[in-house]
Amino acid sequence: MSMIKDHIVSLLTKDMREDGRKLTEYRKPITIEYGISSKSAEGSARVCIGDTEVVAGVKLEAGKPFPDTPDDGVLMVNAELLPLSNPEFESGPPSIGSIELARVVDRGIRESHMIDTEKLCIKKGEKVWIACIDIYPINDAGNLFDAASLAALAALKDARFPEYDEKTDKVDYSKKTKTKLPLSKEAIEVTVIKIKDKFLVDPTTEEWEALDARLTVAVLEDGKICALQKGGDGSLKPDDIEKMAEIALDKAKELRKLL
Repeated sequence: MSMIKDHIVSLLTKDMREDGRKLTEYRKPITIEYGISSKSAEGSARVCIGDTEVVAGVKLEAGKPFPDTPDDGVLMVNAELLPLSNPEFESGPPSIGSIELARVVDRGIRESHMIDTEKLCIKKGEKVWIACIDIYPINDAGNLFDAASLAALAALKDARFPEYDEKTDKVDYSKKTKTKLPLSKEAIEVTVIKIKDKFLVDPTTEEWEALDARLTVAVLEDGKICALQKGGDGSLKPDDIEKMAEIALDKAKELRKLL
């Protein structure tokens, strides 16, 4: 890995990347496809950023609320790093990588208050809608964080409630209503990585492995930052964070147009 990092650093000293992109340039094409699994999920989407491909699905279930939030619906985010997407991923219990991926996506959705969870309440203290977001990387060519976040948002936008019969307390998943999820905001996440003194977006797998530190920034439509998630072993100075946030704010506008 040290040889690969040395090569990446050598290129970066000249403001160059191995694939010829600028430091703050996303791979192309970036595509978002809605409703790819309408029979198995209430909402679904596929996002491709260059060769990175991620699928996300939203399942809606009727269940009990948490005791401390009796009139709020429940949101859960899960990520499964499939071995077919990267030879480094293994089958079995959730890895640290899959847990962190789910946590980063969850934070952007939760801290933005994107979903009005009170509108997911069916009967206070007894029954609420539980929204489960499942994320599956199909091909990991780098930058799973941004691709997964975008796929989760697209799947939420695509979701429709199934038919629910309050008398029988049963959900008919074969019948979808026209009612969408109560989304009041849309948070876009952009991950900026730092290698030495350079800042990059949309890293390849090699660049991701070579990073010193990273910062994932969740940005709302009005340009406000609603969540930050730092990663990597290296430290970030206040000036670094400010610069990375500026890059993220600019790139978020670019990604938002694709929705």
